[in-house]
Amino acid sequence: MNKLLIVGLGNPGLDYQETRHNIGFKIVDYLAENFDVPFENQKYSLTSSFKHKGRIITLMKPSTFMNLSGKAVRYHLDKNKIRINNLLIISDDLHLPFGSIKIKRKGSDGGHNGHKDIIEKLDSSNYSRLKFGIGNDFLVGQQSNYVLDIWSEAERDLLNNLIDKSSKAVLSFCTAGIELTMKNFN
Repeated sequence: MNKLLIVGLGNPGLDYQETRHNIGFKIVDYLAENFDVPFENQKYSLTSSFKHKGRIITLMKPSTFMNLSGKAVRYHLDKNKIRINNLLIISDDLHLPFGSIKIKRKGSDGGHNGHKDIIEKLDSSNYSRLKFGIGNDFLVGQQSNYVLDIWSEAERDLLNNLIDKSSKAVLSFCTAGIELTMKNFN
């Protein structure tokens, strides 16, 4: 059976729950809810697992802060003996318009500190990503405030449908692979 690790990036704690930076948590929460599997406390994270079309899929939310996500990712890849090409990291992206998603096979950190730490801890940038566009409607020097702010009312109205679409992309990655998922969702 293929094992996959799907990591939603975000910051732990109620203060961050509804922020743009926590879209990765939102998407894995949605998947866990749809497959009716609870999250359990594990070392460095909350995890949840389920079987889907012959695959064992582990959802993970690092309990470290966003900028220190690499330790949790490295630990769970090693512990579960999951290959790096079966890893998908879900994160927010300022460079994409709100609601658009981009699936990538590999890449740089793109200025995202969560990816920067993961690349450093894995000593590789050759892992797949689902980048969720949060837009960049902020003044110079206000990037941190923007990503840590809550969704606007207009964004919240669209968010559930966008999270559903993103979860379909995650399941496609798990069952059809990265190439077909990029073709169908980018």
